Amino acid sequence: MIDLGISKLALIGVVALVVIGPEKLPRVARTVGALLGRAQRYVSEVKAEVNRTIELEELKRMKESVERTARDVESQVSSTAAEFEREWSEVTAGLDGATASAPSAPDLSSIGTPVYPQYRRPKKNFRLKRQAVPQWYKARAGVRTRALSGAARVARYRPKTLTR
Repeated sequence: MIDLGISKLALIGVVALVVIGPEKLPRVARTVGALLGRAQRYVSEVKAEVNRTIELEELKRMKESVERTARDVESQVSSTAAEFEREWSEVTAGLDGATASAPSAPDLSSIGTPVYPQYRRPKKNFRLKRQAVPQWYKARAGVRTRALSGAARVARYRPKTLTR
């Protein structure tokens, strides 16, 4: 890259001041700054696009390797299952005649249906008792226990007038 030090930047600034002039120099500096900003944004967008492409390729490779591993595991499980079924059929083949002489399981149909006790409602209504709030607590906390009409509310909360 171009190696721009402080001395080189100062030399470029002095030449620009002489060539362009002090009146047009701020406008030219703003234009050059805007162009450099655009160039940096463009370069960063290109870098981001390249990084996204690289990550996408890595994900595709990873997906293929996972699918390959899954196929291997599936084939191994299916072969193991087939081998197990074959061995199980060999082992249980000799037991078919022996099960006839073994004692049979008890017949569950003779037991009948289970008897459940009938529901009885409790004597006290516990839901009401749990939610009941004592009157002394309501009075102390300022909870209204009675509804007031509009006229009664106005009469109660109307400021007292001074009488002479």
